[in-house]
Amino acid sequence: MTKKKKRKPSHNKISNLTNTILSILKKDRNSTFNYKQIAAKLGVNDASSRNQIIKKLQQLKSKKEIEEVDRGKFKAIINTEYHIGIVDMASRGSGYIISDDFDEDIYIASNNMNKALHGDEVEFYAYKRRKRGKIEGEITNIIKRAKSEYVGVIQIHKSYAFVIPDGNKMYTDIFVPINKINKAEEGDKVLVSLEDWPEKADSPYGKVLKVLGKPGEHNTEIHAILAEYGLPMEFPHEVEEFANKIDTSITKEEIAKRRDMRQDLTFTIDPKDAKDFDDALSFKVLDNGLYEIGIHIADVSHYLQEGTILDDEAYERATSVYLVDRVVPMLPEILSNGACSLRPHEEKYTFSAVFKMNDKAEIKDQWFGRTVTYSDARFAYEEAQAIIESKSNSIPKEVSLTGQPYKADQAVADAVIKLDELAKIMRRKRMSTGAISFDKVEVKFNLDEEANPVGVYFKTSKDANKLIEEFMLLANKKVGEFVGKQKKTFVYRVHDEPDDSKLAALQNVVGRFGYKLNFKDRKSVSASLNNLLKDVNGKKEQNLVDTLTIRTMSKAEYSTHNIGHYGLAFDYYSHFTSPIRRYPDVMAHRLLQHYLDGGKSVSEEAYEDKCNHSSNMENLATKAERDSIKYMQIRFMEDHKNEEFVGVISGVTDWGIYVEIISNKCEGMVSVRDMKDDHYAFDEDHYALIGKNSKTMYQLGDEVVVKVKNTDLVKKHLDFTLIGKHEAS
Repeated sequence: MTKKKKRKPSHNKISNLTNTILSILKKDRNSTFNYKQIAAKLGVNDASSRNQIIKKLQQLKSKKEIEEVDRGKFKAIINTEYHIGIVDMASRGSGYIISDDFDEDIYIASNNMNKALHGDEVEFYAYKRRKRGKIEGEITNIIKRAKSEYVGVIQIHKSYAFVIPDGNKMYTDIFVPINKINKAEEGDKVLVSLEDWPEKADSPYGKVLKVLGKPGEHNTEIHAILAEYGLPMEFPHEVEEFANKIDTSITKEEIAKRRDMRQDLTFTIDPKDAKDFDDALSFKVLDNGLYEIGIHIADVSHYLQEGTILDDEAYERATSVYLVDRVVPMLPEILSNGACSLRPHEEKYTFSAVFKMNDKAEIKDQWFGRTVTYSDARFAYEEAQAIIESKSNSIPKEVSLTGQPYKADQAVADAVIKLDELAKIMRRKRMSTGAISFDKVEVKFNLDEEANPVGVYFKTSKDANKLIEEFMLLANKKVGEFVGKQKKTFVYRVHDEPDDSKLAALQNVVGRFGYKLNFKDRKSVSASLNNLLKDVNGKKEQNLVDTLTIRTMSKAEYSTHNIGHYGLAFDYYSHFTSPIRRYPDVMAHRLLQHYLDGGKSVSEEAYEDKCNHSSNMENLATKAERDSIKYMQIRFMEDHKNEEFVGVISGVTDWGIYVEIISNKCEGMVSVRDMKDDHYAFDEDHYALIGKNSKTMYQLGDEVVVKVKNTDLVKKHLDFTLIGKHEAS
C-alpha cells in the first residue's frame, strides 16, 4: 500500500491583501466579517492564506483602519466622506461621475467601477492621486440602475449565449443560459433583461425578452431604437379596449357646462401631413375695436380620467415619440386622431385661453375655461403662409392641400392676416426683453412606400409657423402666470440660465469664425447670442453654430419650482397647449380646472415626482428621435457611395475629424488612420489636425470634400474618406 503524499503547505503570498480586505469591508460597511468569511470571498481555504488574512486583520486594526466589533469580527472604520452621482461611461470600461458635490466630473478607472453601468445612480468616495494630483473616485455602492433592459446581437454557443449590446456605453456583454434565449437564432437582434450579476462573474446574467429581427432590416432597427430607451411599440390590448369604449359623443348636458364658442370663427394651422390637430385659433372683432382671440386646446382631460388604466398608460409614456417614419402616440388613435383632434367641420370639447387684445397686441382681458368649439377650416402652414405673403385669400396650386388652387373664405383670410400682425408685435416684444431666437434647421426625409429615404429636405420656420408659435406661447405664459401668482402648486416648464464655463467654451469655438459674445450681464448675453444666430444664418457654419449654441443652453424641464424660462425670457411658463402628446399639459389642464373651481393647492411633492418622470421620458424620446434621424441619414448615404460631397468640419479629435455634409446635414467621421498623405497630430488649442511634414491644417469650420467609405446601420455610424480641402470657385 503506497503512502499518501503529504500536501505541502502553500506559502503563496496573497497579492494586494490590504486593499482587498479594506474593499470588502467598505463595500458592506454596515456588516462585520471574520477571517473565514473574508477567505471565502477571496476563494482561498488553505492554512497559509488564512494565516495571512488573520495577520493582516490585526495589522489593520492596530493602524485603526478597521475595528474589532466583537471577538474575531471586524468592520471598516469610515473616515471617508461618501458622495452620490450619476455614471457617465467612457470607452474601455472607465468613466466619470457627475455629482452635485463637485465642480468637475470625477474620473473612475475601470477597476473601480465595481459593476456600475452607464446612467446608474451610485455612491462613491473621491481621493487625490499622489502622482497627478487629480481627483479620482471609486464606486462603493449601486443605488439605482438606470436601466435593466438592453438591445444587442446574440451569439449562441452549445450550452449558453452572449448578447453583445449595441452602443459604446456598455462595456460588458451579457451572459444568457441556453434555456433563456427565447427561440432567438444566431445573429438576431434581441432585447435582453439583466437578472443577476454574481460576485465573481465578469458578465451580468440575463434572459432574452423579445426577438427584434435581423440586424440592418428597417423594422428591426426602428424597434431596436424604441427598445433601447424602454419606449413602447404598441398599446396593451386592455388599454385599447378601454379607450374604444369611451363615449366620445358631444352631448347637450356637457355643452351646458361649458362656454359655447361654436359660432366664433375658428380654424387650425398645422403641418401638411398632420394627423392630429390639438390646437385651434378663433378670431372675432368686438364692437369696442378690440379683438377677441381664443386659443383652443383639445380637452383631453375630459376623456382621460385619473385612476383608469388609460391614464396610467398615458402617464407612463408621458409623451408621444416622433421617429422618422412613424409616431408612437401617448394616447390611442380613437382619442389622438379622433375625439381629441380638432378636425374641420366637427364640434369638439376644448379647454381655452381667450384674450381681448388691441392693435398693439396689449392684453386687456383674459378668460380660461372649458369650451365647445367648431372648426370652420383647416390650413397647412404653406397655405397660411401664402395668405400672409399675398395679403389675399388666394391659395396657389403648389402649396394647396388639395393640389388645386382655390380661394379661402375671406373672413378666415382676414383673420390670418390680422393674427400675423399681432404675432409679429408679440415676437418683437419678446426679443426686446431678452428671448433667444432658435430657428434651427430641421432635417426631414422624403420616404417611399417601403420607408426608404429618397430625398432630404430642410424644415424652416416661416411667418405662419411663428404665428401659431406666438399664440401658443401666449397661452402657456398666461396660464402659468395665472396660477403662479396665486402661489399654488403648478406644473411649469422651466429653463435655467446658461453656465458661464459653457458660454466661454462656445466663445472659443465661434471666435474661430470671427464672432464675439458679450458676457457683461444677462441681457447682453441674450442679445449677443441672438446676433450670433442671426449672423450665421445661411452660412456654411450655421448648423454647427446653431447646434453648439443649443448645447450651451441649460436643458428645459418640468418642475413645480418656478425659476422662469431663460430662453423665452418669461417669468412664468407652463405647457398647456399639447395634451394629446404631452402628459404635463394634461396635468396643467387638471390643475387649472381644479383652481378655477376654487380648489386648494395640491401636494407639491407628488407633482414634482410626476414632473421628474415627464422630464426623464421626454429626454428618452428625444434620444430615440435623434437615433432614428441618424439611422435614416446612414440609409440615405448608402445609395450615394460613389458621390463626392462638400462638407464642413464639425468636430476635431485626436482620432479624426467629423464632417457634416452641407447639402443634407449627414455627419460622418474621417479616421486619422486613413489620412495617409502625412502624419497628423491633434492641436487642441486650434481645434485642428496638423500634418507633421506638410503643416496642412484641417480645422473646425473648414470646408472639405469627402466620399462615403462605410455605412453601418447597426452601430449608426458613417465613415468618410477625405478627398481634400474644398476650393471655393
